[in-house]
Amino acid sequence: MEIAIGWPLVIGLVLLVALGAAVALWGRVPVWRTIPWVALRAGVQLLVVSFIVGFALSHWALAFAFVFLMFLVGVLTTAQRTGIKGLRGQLAVAVAMAAGAVPVLAIIFGTGTAPLTGPSIVPIAGIIVGNMMTAHTLTGRRNFAELRSRHDEYEAWLALGVERSGAIRNVISPTLHEALIPSLDQTRTVGLVTLPGAYIGVLLGGGSAWEAAAAQLLVLVGINAGQVCTAVAARWLSMRTWLLPPDLADKLHA
Repeated sequence: MEIAIGWPLVIGLVLLVALGAAVALWGRVPVWRTIPWVALRAGVQLLVVSFIVGFALSHWALAFAFVFLMFLVGVLTTAQRTGIKGLRGQLAVAVAMAAGAVPVLAIIFGTGTAPLTGPSIVPIAGIIVGNMMTAHTLTGRRNFAELRSRHDEYEAWLALGVERSGAIRNVISPTLHEALIPSLDQTRTVGLVTLPGAYIGVLLGGGSAWEAAAAQLLVLVGINAGQVCTAVAARWLSMRTWLLPPDLADKLHA
C-alpha cells in the first residue's frame, strides 16, 4: 500500500472529514464539531512525531527516550480520562501502566525475540505502551463506576468487618475482566476479521507474510499479558486508595 503525498491526499482527507462531520451533524451526534479539530490535531502531531522519530530510530537510547515521552503522555491522558488528580494519583497511574509495559518489553527485547534497535523499539514499545494506556482507562472507568453505583455494597462489607481494601476488591473484582475483552477478541479474530497494524507494517516494510505473522503474534500476546498486569495493578492500587478520583477518595473515607 502506497499513499501519494500531494493534492490527492489533501482532497481525500478533506472529503473524509466533511463526510464524518456532515453525517454526525445530520444525525444530531454532538461530536460533529470535534471531527475536523481532531483531524487537524492528528495531522500536526504526526508531522512533529515524524520529525522526532527520524532521530529516535538512529540509536536505541534515543528510541527508549522517545518511548518514555510517549509513556508520560499516556499517563497524563488516561489520568484525565479516569478523573485522577494530583501527583500521587498520576504516579499511581504510571505504576499501573509500567506494571504491564515493563515486563512485556523486558521479555521481548531481553530474550532477543526483537533486536534492540531503534526501528524495533519505537513501534513495538509504542504499541505496548498505547495498549497499557487503553487497559488502564477501561479498568479505571469501570472500577470507579462500580464503586460509585455500588457504594451501599461497599458499606455493607465494612459493616461485616471486612477491611477497606477488601471491600473495594469485592466491589470491583467481578467486572475487572471486562477491560481485557477488546484485546482478547482482537487476538481471537486476528486474520479472520482484520489484519492489525503490526502485520501490515511488516508487509509494508518488505517482510514476508511469515515474518508479519510472527511480529503480529508477538505483539498481540504481549498486549494480552501486559493488560492483565496493568488491570491487576490498577485494582491493587485502588484497594489501597492510591488510585482513586477525589470524589471517591472522600466517599470511601480514604
